[in-house]
Amino acid sequence: MKLLFERSRPGRCESIIPPCDVEQAQFSPSLLRAAAPRLPEIAEVDLGRHYTELASQTHGVNKGFYPLGSCTMKYNPRVNEEMAALPGFTDIHPLQPAETAQGCLEVLYETERLLCEITGMDGMTMQPAAGAHGEYTGLLLIRRYHLSRGDTARTKIIVPDSAHGTNPASATMAGFTVVSVPSNAEGGVDIEALRKAVGPDTAGLMLTNPNTVGLFDPAILDITRIVHEAGGLCYYDGANLNAVMGHARPGDMGFDCVHLNLHKTFSTPHGGGGPGCGPAGCKAFLEPFLPGPRVRKEESRFTFFQPEKSMGRVRSFCGNFLVAVKALTYILTLGREGIPEASAMAVLNANYLMKKLAGHYDMAYDTLCMHEFVMSLEKQKNELGVSAMDVAKSLLDYGIHPPTMYFPLIVHEALMVEPTETESPETLDDAAEAFLSILEQARTDAAHLHGAPHHCPIGRPDEVRAARTPVLRYDFGQK
Repeated sequence: MKLLFERSRPGRCESIIPPCDVEQAQFSPSLLRAAAPRLPEIAEVDLGRHYTELASQTHGVNKGFYPLGSCTMKYNPRVNEEMAALPGFTDIHPLQPAETAQGCLEVLYETERLLCEITGMDGMTMQPAAGAHGEYTGLLLIRRYHLSRGDTARTKIIVPDSAHGTNPASATMAGFTVVSVPSNAEGGVDIEALRKAVGPDTAGLMLTNPNTVGLFDPAILDITRIVHEAGGLCYYDGANLNAVMGHARPGDMGFDCVHLNLHKTFSTPHGGGGPGCGPAGCKAFLEPFLPGPRVRKEESRFTFFQPEKSMGRVRSFCGNFLVAVKALTYILTLGREGIPEASAMAVLNANYLMKKLAGHYDMAYDTLCMHEFVMSLEKQKNELGVSAMDVAKSLLDYGIHPPTMYFPLIVHEALMVEPTETESPETLDDAAEAFLSILEQARTDAAHLHGAPHHCPIGRPDEVRAARTPVLRYDFGQK
């Protein structure tokens, strides 16, 4: 499709702008452009068609099945959007006095309180802008805790080999050295390898539970105890909390700090650059180090305060506030009964789809899964010449967004599937049928799969060329 600049024609414009009803401001010439910006000139009808066409080419949860493993692409209830659009939340300024924004402060306070209850933490900050930002904040809590005690020797963070790629990246950014520990044959942490890895230089452990292969580690209490006995702290990556919220709490598993993805577990939209929200929570002994300002309740009023040994801000103002509004709406709508029901349905849907595909596709681990499962297409690659990429691209022709591909790295030719709780049995049946149809075609016409997708706006791009020589700007000189 054409870009707006390609649709542009001199003199075409939108509806007539009403006359200015306020005094025109005058700026110093040094602050003004030397030349007018090159903006597209386009009629309103063409502009509407342009964005409608863009929307039609975009795959989202509102358009079809989106089983992107580890990303929890669940449906976002419209009531969340309605609450976030209320004028009392949108028509405020982050610098106005706290006494004039009491409702907004109450949203932050209640969201933190409820997230602490769900995770078993004592304190929470809403500042981090996304999941990796929450990871970074949690690691700074660990770092500041050790430094406050004069323990400068603790420089290493232990990360399982199945971890999200952001884990080692966040640990490195926080100034730590990453130590990888392998998984055992059941997909959990190798306990003996962990015992050998910990020591007086261990600052902490980063762990997701359920882990990246979709399994709840039965040795979780032993894992956190081993790290604690070595003097380290335990950090919980909340990327997979959707599988256990309301049933198991990270704080009860022995974790000292967590981050959550409100734009995943608590149903606020994500993708396309955000906005996200990755609040970081902690046990009471780490609360003094949390970013500030935080919100507290004093009788019937809400006020800001700065934690005693705060690391300072990690984000401007209070983070992405409207994302917190949506998450609070979601939590209050589901309530104490609905939160565990949602996670139970997520686990049920994952196991339902996995069982439909087991025996046709190889499962990385032959056991019940939690919220997601991982398949290995190594056999299809070796016997039929059909890769995980071929299957993923072929799903697009069925109106299904591909699962996560080639992750985790410990599973060869991996496809990681997460149905979430918001999909119906009929959708899962259709998805299973698509997977099985693709497998049958792999046996009879593998070449067709190599060229998939065949019915999308574009076919399979040259991904190497796109990565090495991307076209990032419009050349106004071309016609």
